[in-house]
Amino acid sequence: MSTVRTRPRRARSLALAGAGGLLALSLAACSSGSGEADTSPRSTAATDAAGPRTTYPVTLDNCGTKVTFQAAPDRVVTIKSSTTEMMLALGLGDHVVGSAFLDGPLPDSLAPAAEGNKAISSPMAAQVPGSEAVLALQPDLVYAGWESNVSAQGAGARPTLAKLGVNTYVSPSACQEKAYQPNPLTFDDVFGEIAQVGQVFDVQDRAASLVAEQKKQLAAVPKDGDGHTVLWWSSGNGTPYVGAGIGAPEMIMKAVGLKNVAADVPMTWTSLGWEKIVAADPDVIVLVDASWNTAEAKKEFLESNGATKNLQAVKHHRYVVLPFASTEAGVRNVDAAAQLAADLLQLDWS
Repeated sequence: MSTVRTRPRRARSLALAGAGGLLALSLAACSSGSGEADTSPRSTAATDAAGPRTTYPVTLDNCGTKVTFQAAPDRVVTIKSSTTEMMLALGLGDHVVGSAFLDGPLPDSLAPAAEGNKAISSPMAAQVPGSEAVLALQPDLVYAGWESNVSAQGAGARPTLAKLGVNTYVSPSACQEKAYQPNPLTFDDVFGEIAQVGQVFDVQDRAASLVAEQKKQLAAVPKDGDGHTVLWWSSGNGTPYVGAGIGAPEMIMKAVGLKNVAADVPMTWTSLGWEKIVAADPDVIVLVDASWNTAEAKKEFLESNGATKNLQAVKHHRYVVLPFASTEAGVRNVDAAAQLAADLLQLDWS
């Protein structure tokens, strides 16, 4: 029996990556010669020989919960964009029988992999689905982006679902207990989840290909060498909710060489008062774009508010906009770093 912890060993340190197209390239590596995505776990004898096979049962220590897979899951409910996109990036879209709590549209690179899949194009719930709706789909796995997604108030408590024959897997980057929470989150942690999902679904070759491509892109991203400071504004107006010192935002900013004005807060995200932001006077502001709190609305606030309109970043319109779904730990983080690095080069630094 194979036993794995959710926190993979920290591999070597990584440099940062160049812009664009990573997921499209990664999907190509998981595609057939005809150019169509291979969405079956193993479609040909040639694929079988391409990489290591998973030996079942596989037991994982996932955020402190023991989960055992007797075989590759066949029917999966995904909660949050990060988990849906992970399945698509690994060519496993046809295993998704229900999706929920999507944070935005799929990137162009992943849209073809979801074509014709109503479970993804028509999510079962705008937020966390209830257990009754989840169980009606007869899943054998609920793959959750947050621990709170698999609670009694959400899709169902993990022990309850287990008794009903439904496994649960939480993105390891979202573990909340100190023994399991990445502190800080690194790209190696993200790559570790890709590898672990590949093992669970017996597509280790695809996972290895995806990780190799992401590492290659990450190594090519140019770093900001001028010590510029940055505010990562995720959501909120009254008191903004910003990227703090140990989560995906900090990982992305640090990878590009920027200095996060909230890096000293040992949390993934945190509330930060405008007086502290004004005192920090960041050189650039990352605006996270979400349907419920758009980047344009954030710009309008910054440029009309007396306390913020004189910030250097605001006066010189030094904004970088990133889609919300790319800013939580997952397969789009390298692309987010690449986009941030590329957009920095287009800003007015006079």
